Amino acid sequence: MIGRLAGLLAEKNPPQILIDCQGVGYEVWVPMSTFYQLPGLGERITLLTHFVVREDAQLLYGFGGEPERAAFRQLIKVSGIGPRMALAVLSGMSVDDLAQAITAQDAARLTKVPGIGKKTAERLLLELKGKLGADLAAPSAPASDAQADIQQALLALGYSDKEAAAAVKALPPDVGVSDGIRLALKALAR
Repeated sequence: MIGRLAGLLAEKNPPQILIDCQGVGYEVWVPMSTFYQLPGLGERITLLTHFVVREDAQLLYGFGGEPERAAFRQLIKVSGIGPRMALAVLSGMSVDDLAQAITAQDAARLTKVPGIGKKTAERLLLELKGKLGADLAAPSAPASDAQADIQQALLALGYSDKEAAAAVKALPPDVGVSDGIRLALKALAR
């Protein structure tokens, strides 16, 4: 319904701002990533918005760019995630970080956001897989099933995507899973 607002920034009270659009003041909730990029009071501002109508309120959420708004819209489609929780996620991590966490299925990264517990993080990973972050290429795709298994084992042991990919890349192409894990762990221990 309201897709964009352009006007003068009248007030800043995190996470809410007031935009004066030719005499009409719109209260807009923004993630902290957008809040930190706002101009000074009285300056022109343009935000993309998402309008939420509830039984007890009509709320306007604003974003500095389309990737943030698209991520917000994907987040609120997840069962149990409302607009406030989606705003908290986008305030706690950038869209790129969120997409990487979804792609890597990294629940630990999501639980660092206040209000996101283990079950909620797992639900986000499950429901957003393939919808958010699918456009980001994996750091390095393993060449064979054995290499994929080795990389998954390293990720399960707590190594980062980057470390696991580098260790697998250094292995001989025809190595078995158990030998590959052992060799990768030796290489990572150095």
